[in-house]
Amino acid sequence: MGDGEGREKQEETKKIIHTYPLIRHSDMPEEMKQEAMELVVTACEKYSTNNEAAAKMIKDEMDKKFGPPFHVVVGEGFGFEISFECTNLLYMFSGGNLAIVVWKC
Repeated sequence: MGDGEGREKQEETKKIIHTYPLIRHSDMPEEMKQEAMELVVTACEKYSTNNEAAAKMIKDEMDKKFGPPFHVVVGEGFGFEISFECTNLLYMFSGGNLAIVVWKC
Protein backbone atom coordinates (compact mmCIF):
# COMPACT_ATOMS: atom_id res chain seq x y z
CA MET A 1 0.00 0.00 0.00
CA GLY A 2 2.83 2.40 0.75
CA ASP A 3 4.25 2.12 -2.79
CA GLY A 4 0.88 2.77 -4.46
CA GLU A 5 0.39 5.99 -2.52
CA GLY A 6 3.86 7.20 -3.51
CA ARG A 7 3.13 6.66 -7.19
CA GLU A 8 -0.17 8.56 -6.95
CA LYS A 9 1.56 11.55 -5.37
CA GLN A 10 4.26 11.46 -8.03
CA GLU A 11 1.64 11.43 -10.82
CA GLU A 12 -0.18 14.36 -9.21
CA THR A 13 2.97 16.48 -9.23
CA LYS A 14 3.48 15.79 -12.95
CA LYS A 15 0.02 17.22 -13.75
CA ILE A 16 0.88 20.73 -12.56
CA ILE A 17 -0.01 23.27 -15.24
CA HIS A 18 2.01 26.47 -15.28
CA THR A 19 -0.27 29.47 -15.31
CA TYR A 20 2.31 32.20 -15.78
CA PRO A 21 2.63 33.79 -19.24
CA LEU A 22 5.32 32.18 -21.38
CA ILE A 23 6.63 34.08 -24.41
CA ARG A 24 7.78 31.63 -27.08
CA HIS A 25 8.88 34.21 -29.64
CA SER A 26 8.71 37.96 -29.99
CA ASP A 27 10.53 40.55 -32.04
CA MET A 28 8.62 43.47 -30.50
CA PRO A 29 10.51 46.22 -28.68
CA GLU A 30 10.66 45.48 -24.93
CA GLU A 31 8.12 48.15 -23.89
CA MET A 32 5.61 47.09 -26.55
CA LYS A 33 6.12 43.42 -25.66
CA GLN A 34 5.40 44.08 -21.95
CA GLU A 35 2.23 46.05 -22.74
CA ALA A 36 1.04 43.37 -25.17
CA MET A 37 1.75 40.58 -22.67
CA GLU A 38 -0.18 42.36 -19.90
CA LEU A 39 -3.08 42.99 -22.29
CA VAL A 40 -3.13 39.33 -23.37
CA VAL A 41 -3.15 38.06 -19.78
CA THR A 42 -5.95 40.49 -18.84
CA ALA A 43 -8.09 39.53 -21.84
CA CYS A 44 -7.57 35.79 -21.33
CA GLU A 45 -8.53 36.06 -17.66
CA LYS A 46 -11.55 38.26 -18.38
CA TYR A 47 -12.85 36.01 -21.18
CA SER A 48 -11.58 32.65 -19.94
CA THR A 49 -14.41 30.74 -21.65
CA ASN A 50 -14.64 32.83 -24.84
CA ASN A 51 -11.47 32.89 -26.95
CA GLU A 52 -13.12 34.95 -29.68
CA ALA A 53 -14.01 37.77 -27.26
CA ALA A 54 -10.48 37.69 -25.81
CA ALA A 55 -8.96 37.96 -29.32
CA LYS A 56 -11.27 40.87 -30.18
CA MET A 57 -10.33 42.73 -26.99
CA ILE A 58 -6.61 42.23 -27.66
CA LYS A 59 -6.93 43.33 -31.29
CA ASP A 60 -8.95 46.45 -30.46
CA GLU A 61 -6.53 47.57 -27.74
CA MET A 62 -3.43 46.89 -29.86
CA ASP A 63 -4.96 48.86 -32.74
CA LYS A 64 -5.64 51.81 -30.40
CA LYS A 65 -2.18 51.80 -28.79
CA PHE A 66 0.08 50.92 -31.73
CA GLY A 67 -2.00 51.59 -34.84
CA PRO A 68 -3.92 49.16 -37.06
CA PRO A 69 -4.01 46.53 -38.49
CA PHE A 70 -3.16 43.96 -35.79
CA HIS A 71 -4.35 40.37 -36.04
CA VAL A 72 -4.88 38.02 -33.10
CA VAL A 73 -5.44 34.28 -32.75
CA VAL A 74 -6.33 32.77 -29.36
CA GLY A 75 -6.84 29.04 -28.96
CA GLU A 76 -5.47 25.58 -28.35
CA GLY A 77 -3.92 23.12 -30.77
CA PHE A 78 -3.27 25.23 -33.86
CA GLY A 79 -0.34 25.86 -36.15
CA PHE A 80 0.43 28.97 -38.15
CA GLU A 81 2.57 30.35 -40.91
CA ILE A 82 2.24 34.09 -41.39
CA SER A 83 3.82 37.10 -43.05
CA PHE A 84 4.24 39.95 -40.63
CA GLU A 85 5.71 43.41 -40.29
CA CYS A 86 9.11 43.28 -38.55
CA THR A 87 9.12 44.14 -34.83
CA ASN A 88 5.39 43.39 -34.54
CA LEU A 89 5.06 39.68 -33.64
CA LEU A 90 4.25 38.08 -30.30
CA TYR A 91 3.71 34.33 -29.81
CA MET A 92 2.99 33.26 -26.25
CA PHE A 93 1.18 30.85 -23.97
CA SER A 94 -1.05 31.84 -21.07
CA GLY A 95 -2.82 29.70 -18.50
CA GLY A 96 -0.91 26.56 -19.45
CA ASN A 97 -2.04 25.47 -22.91
CA LEU A 98 -3.77 28.56 -24.33
CA ALA A 99 -1.71 29.94 -27.22
CA ILE A 100 -1.90 33.53 -28.40
CA VAL A 101 -0.40 34.98 -31.59
CA VAL A 102 -0.45 38.75 -32.15
CA TRP A 103 1.00 40.23 -35.32
CA LYS A 104 0.75 43.22 -37.59
CA CYS A 105 0.84 43.07 -41.37
